[in-house]
Amino acid sequence: MKKKLLISSLLLLAMLPVSAQKMKVITDEVNCGPVGYESPVTAVFELRNAGGKKLRISDVKVSCGCTVVDYPRNDIAGNTTFQIRMTYDSRQLGHFVKQAAVYSNGSAKPVMLKMKGVVMAEMQDYAGEYAYSIGDLRMDKNELEFDDVNRGEQPVQEIHILNAGTTTCQPNLMHLPPYLKAHMAPEQLAPGRTGKMTVTLNSELLNAFGLTQTTIYMAQNPGDKVSKSNDIVVSAVLLPSFAHLAESEKLRAPHLELSAEQLDFDFNGRQKMKGEIVLTNTGRTALNISSLQMFTAGLKVTLSKRELKPGESTKLKITGINKDLKKARSKPRVLMITNDPDKPKVVITINVK
Repeated sequence: MKKKLLISSLLLLAMLPVSAQKMKVITDEVNCGPVGYESPVTAVFELRNAGGKKLRISDVKVSCGCTVVDYPRNDIAGNTTFQIRMTYDSRQLGHFVKQAAVYSNGSAKPVMLKMKGVVMAEMQDYAGEYAYSIGDLRMDKNELEFDDVNRGEQPVQEIHILNAGTTTCQPNLMHLPPYLKAHMAPEQLAPGRTGKMTVTLNSELLNAFGLTQTTIYMAQNPGDKVSKSNDIVVSAVLLPSFAHLAESEKLRAPHLELSAEQLDFDFNGRQKMKGEIVLTNTGRTALNISSLQMFTAGLKVTLSKRELKPGESTKLKITGINKDLKKARSKPRVLMITNDPDKPKVVITINVK
C-alpha cells in the first residue's frame, strides 16, 4: 500500500509545471505612420522572459530582404525585459506590412512581430506631425480655434491630412453649421498621399459676442457614421468693436483690473479645487461683463456681479473637477467679454497639475 502511494505521489509531481523559459510579447505590432522614401525606419518591440530559466533566441526570420532585425544573441535571464529592433529600408512607395518570426526555447511556436506604415514619395509641403487618427486618416489637429474674430472677418483654419490606409479615400467634414465652410484639396487622397482641409468662418453669421462652440465630424468617405471617435470641436470668439469711440469717450471708459490672469490647480489626489480672482473697475463709467463662458468641461464659475460701478470690486470664483479636466482636449480656460475697450476679451487660464 505504501509503495503504491509513493508511486502515485511521484506521478503527481511529474505532472506539475516546471519553471521554464517563456517568451511574453509586450509589443507585437508597431505603426510607423508616414515614412520618407529611402529613409530607413526602425520599429522597437518589447518582449519579456516571463519564466525562471534563461531564454535563448535561436533565429529570427523576416518576410523579405528589405528588412533586417537586431536581437539579443546571448542568453536572456529569467524575468527580464528585452527588445527586438526591426528596420525597413523604405525603398518601395505606398503602404507596407513587414513581419518577423522569432524562434526560441521559450515557446513551441515562433512569435510573430509586425511593423507597418506608409512610404511617401515626399513629405509634401507640411513638415509637422500627424498626431491624431480617425480611421486611416492621420491629422495634425483635432480641434479648431478661431480666436479674436471681429465682425465682418472671415478667418481660415487648416487641417493637414495623410491617408495611411490601403485604399483611396475622400475626406469630408459633416454637420457643418451655417457659419462654417470647408474645402478639401485634393478631393481624393490615394494611399500615402497628403492633402489639406480648409475651414472658413463667416463671422457675420455668428449670433452673439463671446464664445461659440460646435462639434463637426471628419469622415474618410461621404456617408460615414458620426461618432465620438471622429469629432472635431470648433471654437470661435467674436469680439465687440470699439472702433467708433472717440478719444474723449475712451478716457471715460471703464477699465478692468484683475488680481490674477491664471490659477494653478494641483489636485494631488483631490477631486475638486477652488480659486478666486478679484475683478476691479478702475475706470470712470460702469463696467459690464456681458459673457462668462468656459472652453472645456470640468470648470464651474460664479460671479457675484456682472456690472461694476467705478471703484467697485467683485470676486470670480472658479471650481475645477479633477476627473473632467483630465479628459479635456484643450487647455482649460474661462472667457469674459467686457465693455472695456482695452480688455474686450479676458481669458483666465487654468494650469492643471
